[in-house]
Amino acid sequence: MSFKAHFSRVLDAAPGRLHFAAHSHHPWPDVTFEAHQQAWLDAAKHVDDKWDVVFGQVIPEVQRRVASELGLSSPESLVFAPNTHEFVLRLLSCLPERPRIVTTDSEFYSLERQLRRLEEDGLVQVTRVPTEPFASFQERFVEAANAHPAHLVFVSHVFFNSGAVLRDVDALVKALPADAMVVLDGYHGFCAVPASLAAIEDRCFYVSGGYKYAMAGEGACFLHVPKTTSHRPRNTGWFAAFGALQEKLPGRVPFAPGSGAFWGATFDPSGLYRLGAALRWRESIGLTTQTTRSHARALQQRFVSGLTAAHPIRAEQLVVPLADEQRGQFLTFRTPDAKRISAQLKQRHVITDARDDRLRFGFGPYQDDADVDALLERLGQR
Repeated sequence: MSFKAHFSRVLDAAPGRLHFAAHSHHPWPDVTFEAHQQAWLDAAKHVDDKWDVVFGQVIPEVQRRVASELGLSSPESLVFAPNTHEFVLRLLSCLPERPRIVTTDSEFYSLERQLRRLEEDGLVQVTRVPTEPFASFQERFVEAANAHPAHLVFVSHVFFNSGAVLRDVDALVKALPADAMVVLDGYHGFCAVPASLAAIEDRCFYVSGGYKYAMAGEGACFLHVPKTTSHRPRNTGWFAAFGALQEKLPGRVPFAPGSGAFWGATFDPSGLYRLGAALRWRESIGLTTQTTRSHARALQQRFVSGLTAAHPIRAEQLVVPLADEQRGQFLTFRTPDAKRISAQLKQRHVITDARDDRLRFGFGPYQDDADVDALLERLGQR
């Protein structure tokens, strides 16, 4: 099945370009163009009252659709922000002075850079558990989290620098310290790897957004907040006061109940218009996470099978081999030439991604067999 017709605006904007970086910036389907326009039209029509539309119509729909994708019992557990770094700061602001944090050596920069800066000033104590070897990661991670009695445990569902997937999310979360704040970063898995938070929704926060496989672009990130939380973030915006039930007490800032405490402040809502449209479109054509995954895996298999001695990479360099079912929707090759190969491909109008010694190829519904064959041809050029 081909879905390319639904991405005509992106594909026609640069004929001949091959985009194999869906794990980074995912091309947007055509429906998001009209949605982006609608955000402008609503602002023009309603001016100051546009927020009644955003909070009364746009956000509730996106909450319902994201909650359905994640198996959440209550859409209201979801709050939104322009980026995940805003949520990282808000979560960190809930912790005590000089908190103990257990995470991995493979977290995205929205967390890792911030932690390293805080470490410079001695403001946090961080234990990083190596993700490799993947087969023993979960056992080692749980052991570290319990050994250090962590205040915060932060881990990705799909690791951005390899594509490796947590093998049993429910078991991992349930084995972590009962009094620790647990955060699952789902950005490289949402809408790419089937996931249900049903069994752990009262135990962990979940952060993700629309920039990657949800196909909605920037500015549409979200946080699931466990209903049992009683945190009062120090990093707080005025939206977090909406619906506050507490009476104003001297010296005490009132918060909205539950997830409302994690809202920020004024933001550009156009990303939520696009996210709602993308999720609505997926449902209308039957493009589930599982069908997306199956389509991408067929393309991955075609690509790896087509590699020959004429190509600068080989299957043996895969960080997570095709035989491993616990992998995301992109392939990562370990090679010292990663950045050079990616730069050469860009000159040949092929978009990939390279970080350190990792060369990444992302696959999505906007590609077909012909695109993979063209990628192999350009990759093998001398």
